[in-house]
Amino acid sequence: MRTSPQDVTVVALLADPDAPTEIAHRMARVLSTRLADTSPQERRFEVTVVSEPFTAGTEDPHTLMRRIKDRGSAEDWDIVVALTDLPLHSHGRRLAVDLSHEHGLALLSLPSLGGLRLQTRARRAVEEAVLALTGPKDSGAGERPRGERRPSPLAHRLTPVRPGGAGEEETADLRYVVGGPRGYLRVLAGMVRANRPWRLVPGLSKALAAALATGAVATVNSTVWSLAEALSTPRLVIAMVGSVALMIGWLIVDAELWHRSAEGSPEARQRARLYNTSTVLTVGIGVLVCYGGLLLINVVWALFILNDQVFASLTREPLDATDYWTLSWFVASTATVGGALGSGLESDEAIRAAAYSKREQERRQMAQDDRGDQRVT
Repeated sequence: MRTSPQDVTVVALLADPDAPTEIAHRMARVLSTRLADTSPQERRFEVTVVSEPFTAGTEDPHTLMRRIKDRGSAEDWDIVVALTDLPLHSHGRRLAVDLSHEHGLALLSLPSLGGLRLQTRARRAVEEAVLALTGPKDSGAGERPRGERRPSPLAHRLTPVRPGGAGEEETADLRYVVGGPRGYLRVLAGMVRANRPWRLVPGLSKALAAALATGAVATVNSTVWSLAEALSTPRLVIAMVGSVALMIGWLIVDAELWHRSAEGSPEARQRARLYNTSTVLTVGIGVLVCYGGLLLINVVWALFILNDQVFASLTREPLDATDYWTLSWFVASTATVGGALGSGLESDEAIRAAAYSKREQERRQMAQDDRGDQRVT
């Protein structure tokens, strides 16, 4: 790294495309001012954003840190902070931040920050990383050994992230990892947040069209009226859960969203479980949003189309608000099953694009290509 003139510290935010780049650009608007206000050395900071797929083809933190080092060595950057929305693992642990004080590098895995207030948490993590890299070195009888440096405020500000020693062969000299059940849930929430499950709704246009058509026909069917009138609340709940589960399972199986690791190591199996759990949650949230939309549309459609006298003549019960709700609820479950069948008209690529972030799509495509190469050889 080259030293910037006039006591200006140049901070480069090297971000993966898509969500990390968006976060980096929003962060850059205020980061230089906040760093200058917080830095005890009265420094000035210049922040630049570079969008590059630096994680392409690998999830190994050591390899990524070497890439970041090589990228920064060719520029007039004092500090490089890399942002990715891929969950990173090292030695069986879920990595949050890697720091290299020697080279002025930081690698931040955004899923480790959780799914809520991501922009604020990411900005704070970057601030702490930059301040830790620009702060004074440990004084006393020589510099502390690698992996034994004094923990920075990251360990306290980003609980349950805790410092962990990095291996001697690695570029990083200080590592923060996410541990425990709470940390696992935090990473999982971050992965689901990165996948943006709400994008699944417009991505399933054909499935939604089939569901809406099913619901429209079922609402005017007298047999459906009788069934809805006879069903108890527990049965309606079972019908809802069953239809949503069928839709989730169909999408995952039909579009081949289930992750199968080619490796047999415990760490690989752990990663596979994490990826598959995030897939189920991502698809599940998207399907629940679709279900809620169908329920609302069915209520409006029932209010518009049902006739009190015709309904009472067939069911021998007067039409009231409860009947509107019960019928719409049952029809939403029936329509969801129709939507599951209609999802077969969607291409696998369209479903994957709707269910995963860009980085996750590329990672899964590379893993699929690797499995294909192994079968050929």
